[in-house]
Amino acid sequence: MPRQRTHSVLFLYLALVFLLSGMVIPLVWTVLTSFKYNVDVTLGWLPPRWTFRNYTGVVHAFSFLRYYLNSLAIALVVTLVQLSTSVLAAYAFARLDFRGRDVFFLSYLATMMIPADVLMIPQFVLMKKFPDWLNQIASTNFFSGVLYLESHYLGHPVGLDSFFALIVPACFSAYGTFMLRQFLLSISREIEEAAFIDGCSTWGVFWHVVLPLSKPALGALAIFTFLGRWRAFLWPLIMTDSDAMMVLPVGLAKLSDLYTNDYGLICAGSVLMLIPMIVVFVLCQRWFISGIQLGAVKG
Repeated sequence: MPRQRTHSVLFLYLALVFLLSGMVIPLVWTVLTSFKYNVDVTLGWLPPRWTFRNYTGVVHAFSFLRYYLNSLAIALVVTLVQLSTSVLAAYAFARLDFRGRDVFFLSYLATMMIPADVLMIPQFVLMKKFPDWLNQIASTNFFSGVLYLESHYLGHPVGLDSFFALIVPACFSAYGTFMLRQFLLSISREIEEAAFIDGCSTWGVFWHVVLPLSKPALGALAIFTFLGRWRAFLWPLIMTDSDAMMVLPVGLAKLSDLYTNDYGLICAGSVLMLIPMIVVFVLCQRWFISGIQLGAVKG
C-alpha cells in the first residue's frame, strides 16, 4: 500500500512537471530571444552574442510609452469600476430581499453562457451609433468631436476610437458578481444583525462591516480583472483607429510584418509587457488561490 501511494505521488509530480515545462519553456525561449540579434534567433537557445539593443529599440520603434499608459489607465479604471459595480450587485443579491431577486440573478448569470465573440458585433454597432443618438438628444455635435489634453490626442468622447468604448463595456461582470455573492453568503448574518442593533443603516452595514470582510474576495477579483484588461487584444483592435488610442498588445502586434519579423524586438516587447503581470502574481499569489476557492463556498 505505501509503495502504491509512492508511485501515485511520483506520477502526480511527473505530470505537474510536464505541465509546468509546457508553460515555462516558451517563457524561457522568449526571454533568451529578447537578448539575441535577429540573425541569431535560430542558432540555439543561448544567445551567441548578447545584446540589450532590443529593449532600447522596442521603446523607440513605436509609441511604446503611449500604448503602455493607455493599457495601464484602461486596466486601472475598469478594475475600480468593476469592483464597485460587482460588490454592490453581489450585496443586493446576497442580503437584500426584493421581488424577483432570484430571477434577476439567474438571468444575469445566464449571460455568462453567451460567448463574447457573439456580442462583439452588436456592441460594435452600438458604439458606432451611440454618438449620433446622443447628439440628437443633446442637439449638439460634441459627441462626434475629438478631445485633446494640451497637444495629446484623447480620442472621441464616446463611440469608436474612444476611451469610453474601451472602458465602459468591461465595467460590469456577471462572474465578478457571482464570485462576490458566494463570498458574502459565507459571512455570518449575526455580525450584520449586531450592526443593525447598534443603529447602522443598510448602507452603514455594507460599508463598515461587509466591505472590510470582503477584502480577500475583492483582491482576487481585482487581480483577475486587471490582468484580463491588461492583455486584452481583440476588442481594442476593432475599436481603435488612431495610433494614439492603441493599447500595448495591439502595438506589439504591429511589430510583425508580412515578409520580415524582428523576433528579438518582438520578444523584448513581450517581456516588458509580462513584467506587470508577473509582479502582480508574485505579490498577490494567495489572493489568486482564495479567488479560485471561492467557487467552493456553499451559499
